[in-house]
Amino acid sequence: MTLTINDLSKTYPNGVQALKNVALTIPTGMFGLLGPNGAGKSTLMRTIATLQEPDNGGIFLGDLDVVKQKDEVRKILGYLPQEFGVYPKVSAEMMLDHLAVLKGLTNSKPRREIVDALLQQTNLFEVRRKNLGTFSGGMKQRFGIAQALLGNPKLIIVDEPTAGLDPAERNRFHNLLSAIGENIVVILSTHIVDDVSDLCSNMAIISQGEVLLTGEPLQVIQDLQGKIWKKVIDKRELADYQSRFKVISTRLFAGKTVLHVFSETQPVNSFEVVETGLDDVYFSTLAKA
Repeated sequence: MTLTINDLSKTYPNGVQALKNVALTIPTGMFGLLGPNGAGKSTLMRTIATLQEPDNGGIFLGDLDVVKQKDEVRKILGYLPQEFGVYPKVSAEMMLDHLAVLKGLTNSKPRREIVDALLQQTNLFEVRRKNLGTFSGGMKQRFGIAQALLGNPKLIIVDEPTAGLDPAERNRFHNLLSAIGENIVVILSTHIVDDVSDLCSNMAIISQGEVLLTGEPLQVIQDLQGKIWKKVIDKRELADYQSRFKVISTRLFAGKTVLHVFSETQPVNSFEVVETGLDDVYFSTLAKA
């Protein structure tokens, strides 16, 4: 099943144009939507999730018109929003059972089997009787995935799922997403470049409501090889280098500033070529925009 987005636009009443003629084709598998905060990612996710109307454009999930057939889409949609609240004094199994009823799973015996299976799949079965208020951030995110998997969805949307997670919980969450993203469409919206490079076979970069780049992570990285150059400088020299070269990113290392510069050829002899990563693709794409 393929998700197709055609010329999608959205302007809020305050005049902010969150989406500008967005067009994407998202196949089965993990798809990374990468962009800075305020890029329009959450607006796009909410629109795909049938939570708000676009001003114009269309969204199609297979033969379903997402904008016009919201009820049908919701039957096969799993959604983990950026802000996922839980009832702190309710146990995980009780909450998931309640959500399963709302999803239409009204027969108690098969519903119980599904709830138990999802708690097992998300590694929460042993803590199923604990209140959600006692869960760590990573456990809450795994519970969020469990509820998103109710009803055997064909499309799952996860919005900024690893923000605030420690490295161990982030790895567990990555493994879980990777396991469920083999046979359905999973959209991962994030500003964390490593999440996309680790998980996704296809991706897009969005900024200020516009799609700037689409492709396979390995291919877009390969396209940039030999064009990113590095130099370590004193931080007092930064302004001078920014005026002379196309600086795409800077970071501190041992008190020094490490520059990454985009150039088709070696800028000057003191620069050395670097092994390009997806972060270089991301920063160079934003810099060009």
